[in-house]
Amino acid sequence: MPVPKGSSLDPDRTRAAILRTAEGVLYARGLDGVGIAELCATAGVSKETLYRHFGSKDELVRCVLEARSDRATNWLARAAADAGDDPAAQLAAVFDALGRWFDEPGFRGCAIVNAATQHHTAPAGTIAARHLGRYLDLLTSIATRAGAADPAALGRRLLLLLEGATVVADHLEGPGAAADAREAALALLDGAVKRPAS
Repeated sequence: MPVPKGSSLDPDRTRAAILRTAEGVLYARGLDGVGIAELCATAGVSKETLYRHFGSKDELVRCVLEARSDRATNWLARAAADAGDDPAAQLAAVFDALGRWFDEPGFRGCAIVNAATQHHTAPAGTIAARHLGRYLDLLTSIATRAGAADPAALGRRLLLLLEGATVVADHLEGPGAAADAREAALALLDGAVKRPAS
């Protein structure tokens, strides 16, 4: 990226700017929809600069996907935590956050799953498995705190709703994917909670 004459280069800032630009372009166009030359032109850097920071397009993709996974996982965990101590409220907050994301202009589904659909091999496939595992951990912990009889099984079912809602919101026009998944998730949670014997 151009630096005013007399200014010093900031490698961390340059790297962050390349990541930000690459994330936007790769999310909009897919892993195979853009080449290194276009990524460099869009980011305003030379190929030499990009390769100095990342070494290869695969490494750039890995860094983009890992950063996005970290952000998405932390965002949903924060939404749950901000909802207070009630597990049902935490679960509702996760799906409410998804609904706001689905309504954003330029929403194109989950970048990590999209990437893994294009490239089942590493790095995309490996990162997608870890990403979904992190979502599963969050949902299973909510199920555990709620007192579900089988928190692991409930966590998997909730993950199916979360990912299914994301795919439906991306590919089927019309509102309601997050709200419908939220309603189903709360019903599953309610049905899975151990009730004290009367």
